[in-house]
Amino acid sequence: MRCVFDAVRVRCGACSMRCVFDAVRVRLIEIGEAVKDLDPLILLGEPTIPWRDIASMRDHLAHRCFDTSHAIVQATVDQDLPAVLVAVQRLLELRSDEQPA
Repeated sequence: MRCVFDAVRVRCGACSMRCVFDAVRVRLIEIGEAVKDLDPLILLGEPTIPWRDIASMRDHLAHRCFDTSHAIVQATVDQDLPAVLVAVQRLLELRSDEQPA
Protein backbone atom coordinates (compact mmCIF):
# COMPACT_ATOMS: atom_id res chain seq x y z
CA MET A 1 0.00 0.00 0.00
CA ARG A 2 1.31 3.41 -0.94
CA CYS A 3 1.39 6.11 1.72
CA VAL A 4 -0.58 9.24 0.86
CA PHE A 5 2.17 11.37 2.37
CA ASP A 6 4.82 9.79 0.12
CA ALA A 7 2.67 10.27 -2.98
CA VAL A 8 2.17 13.96 -2.27
CA ARG A 9 5.81 14.47 -1.30
CA VAL A 10 6.96 13.01 -4.62
CA ARG A 11 4.68 15.35 -6.54
CA CYS A 12 5.71 18.53 -4.75
CA GLY A 13 9.40 17.68 -4.56
CA ALA A 14 10.66 20.14 -1.94
CA CYS A 15 7.99 19.35 0.65
CA SER A 16 9.11 17.26 3.54
CA MET A 17 7.03 14.48 5.07
CA ARG A 18 6.21 16.84 7.94
CA CYS A 19 4.84 19.51 5.58
CA VAL A 20 2.59 17.00 3.86
CA PHE A 21 1.37 15.63 7.20
CA ASP A 22 0.61 19.16 8.39
CA ALA A 23 -1.29 19.95 5.19
CA VAL A 24 -3.43 16.82 5.48
CA ARG A 25 -4.00 17.50 9.20
CA VAL A 26 -5.20 21.04 8.43
CA ARG A 27 -7.61 19.75 5.78
CA LEU A 28 -9.03 17.27 8.29
CA ILE A 29 -9.45 20.15 10.76
CA GLU A 30 -11.35 22.09 8.08
CA ILE A 31 -13.61 19.11 7.40
CA GLY A 32 -14.35 18.76 11.12
CA GLU A 33 -15.05 22.48 11.42
CA ALA A 34 -17.45 22.31 8.48
CA VAL A 35 -19.28 19.39 10.12
CA LYS A 36 -19.63 21.39 13.34
CA ASP A 37 -21.20 24.26 11.42
CA LEU A 38 -23.82 22.13 9.68
CA ASP A 39 -27.39 21.93 10.91
CA PRO A 40 -27.73 18.61 12.77
CA LEU A 41 -30.93 17.93 10.83
CA ILE A 42 -28.91 17.81 7.61
CA LEU A 43 -26.54 15.25 9.10
CA LEU A 44 -29.48 12.98 9.95
CA GLY A 45 -29.70 12.32 6.21
CA GLU A 46 -26.49 10.26 6.48
CA PRO A 47 -26.81 8.38 9.78
CA THR A 48 -24.02 5.89 9.04
CA ILE A 49 -21.36 8.60 9.06
CA PRO A 50 -19.91 9.26 12.55
CA TRP A 51 -20.33 13.04 12.38
CA ARG A 52 -19.65 13.52 16.09
CA ASP A 53 -16.39 11.57 15.77
CA ILE A 54 -15.37 13.78 12.84
CA ALA A 55 -15.96 16.89 14.95
CA SER A 56 -14.05 15.33 17.87
CA MET A 57 -11.14 14.47 15.61
CA ARG A 58 -11.07 18.11 14.53
CA ASP A 59 -10.73 19.16 18.15
CA HIS A 60 -7.93 16.69 18.76
CA LEU A 61 -6.03 17.68 15.61
CA ALA A 62 -6.42 21.40 16.34
CA HIS A 63 -5.56 21.35 20.03
CA ARG A 64 -3.20 18.38 20.39
CA CYS A 65 -1.21 18.64 17.18
CA PHE A 66 1.95 17.26 18.79
CA ASP A 67 0.05 14.20 19.99
CA THR A 68 -1.28 13.04 16.61
CA SER A 69 -0.28 9.74 15.08
CA HIS A 70 0.65 9.64 11.41
CA ALA A 71 -0.94 6.18 11.27
CA ILE A 72 -4.30 7.51 12.49
CA VAL A 73 -4.28 10.33 9.95
CA GLN A 74 -3.28 7.88 7.20
CA ALA A 75 -6.06 5.45 8.19
CA THR A 76 -8.57 8.29 8.22
CA VAL A 77 -7.59 9.32 4.70
CA ASP A 78 -7.57 5.74 3.38
CA GLN A 79 -10.53 4.22 5.20
CA ASP A 80 -12.89 6.97 6.35
CA LEU A 81 -12.73 9.86 3.92
CA PRO A 82 -14.06 7.96 0.89
CA ALA A 83 -17.36 7.21 2.69
CA VAL A 84 -17.59 10.79 3.97
CA LEU A 85 -17.05 12.12 0.45
CA VAL A 86 -19.84 9.94 -0.95
CA ALA A 87 -22.17 10.96 1.89
CA VAL A 88 -21.47 14.66 1.38
CA GLN A 89 -22.08 14.31 -2.35
CA ARG A 90 -25.45 12.67 -1.64
CA LEU A 91 -26.37 15.44 0.82
CA LEU A 92 -25.45 18.08 -1.75
CA GLU A 93 -27.53 16.33 -4.41
CA LEU A 94 -30.53 16.21 -2.07
CA ARG A 95 -30.09 19.87 -1.25
CA SER A 96 -29.88 20.87 -4.93
CA ASP A 97 -32.98 18.79 -5.68
CA GLU A 98 -34.87 20.67 -2.95
CA GLN A 99 -33.90 24.10 -4.29
CA PRO A 100 -36.57 25.74 -6.45
CA ALA A 101 -35.53 26.08 -10.09
